[in-house]
Amino acid sequence: MTTTAKISTPPLPLLKRWKMAYDGCNVHAVETSDSVTKWLVISRSCVFSMTITSGLIGVMLAAENFAVNWGLAFLAVIGLIIAHAANNILNDWTDVRTGVDTEDYPRAQYSVHPILGGLTTPNGLLKAFFILTLTDAALMVYLMSVVGPLVAVFAVSGFVLSVTYTGILKRLGVGELTAMVVWGPLMIAGTAYVAAGQLSSNIWWATLPYGLIVASVLVGKHIDKIEADIGVGIRSVPVLLGEKRAMLLNKATFVIFYVLVITLVALQITGPWILLSFFAIGRLRTTWKMYSEPKPAKPPEDWTVWPLWYVAWAMYFNRKAGEFFILGLLLNILVPKLINLL
Repeated sequence: MTTTAKISTPPLPLLKRWKMAYDGCNVHAVETSDSVTKWLVISRSCVFSMTITSGLIGVMLAAENFAVNWGLAFLAVIGLIIAHAANNILNDWTDVRTGVDTEDYPRAQYSVHPILGGLTTPNGLLKAFFILTLTDAALMVYLMSVVGPLVAVFAVSGFVLSVTYTGILKRLGVGELTAMVVWGPLMIAGTAYVAAGQLSSNIWWATLPYGLIVASVLVGKHIDKIEADIGVGIRSVPVLLGEKRAMLLNKATFVIFYVLVITLVALQITGPWILLSFFAIGRLRTTWKMYSEPKPAKPPEDWTVWPLWYVAWAMYFNRKAGEFFILGLLLNILVPKLINLL
């Protein structure tokens, strides 16, 4: 898991502040930091790695199957990051407005809350959401004009799920499933479509493994918040299942991820190099161990997101598994070309 260096009294250099915000969602004395650092914390940039990974998987799958327009692929990934930032901002605005986010709720404890912590105002948060959403809308219109109207289906579907997630979907026990759909088929296949202008059944099937372990991150987060969520009427999967069953569910998702990877290779849906994902097994062993033991009474030194615990370990596995999955897809593209050259 990514941790940050022990915070010292002197202000950190600018790039280190940005990296700390990206790695751990927290920066010492963020209230007096530069605007970029503040908005990296406000938008919860520490989870953008999942969106970047989904986008890159989509680009690699497109390149494995078709010719790719790399400029459009880049714009698609940028659009995903903007959409994720907008979603996080809207989530915080909605949860404060509906009384979910309070000083006692975990959201205001593991990181400085944008509103409750005084980083911005409710109007400032809402203004940022509209700016980001309008930027994405303009990007969608441009990509539609170049690639085709199916771009709007992916973009609007993601937007609708994003807007309804906080107020409806996560209260009905389908928030985790929503995450799998968004970070799997919508983001990955959507990016592949923008990059190549077409899709195949192979690409759709290949969206499932990573989408699943993004859902596991959300399950982990909701395990950490189970008592608080019960108190505010949020019926997440961990609330419905209970803590022990929810932890077993996440263990199952880690195993199913590898079952799906093997299946994709066995059915020749994609090339064998995605088996490099097994190099993340070391992180899975650590994560598995943490899911088999009680949460500690106090955080380890330099732990940046306390009282969150299980979500951090799910992310610890997710990041490395995603990196190796992307590397495997890249080698699926490059190795056959190198062999042909020889």
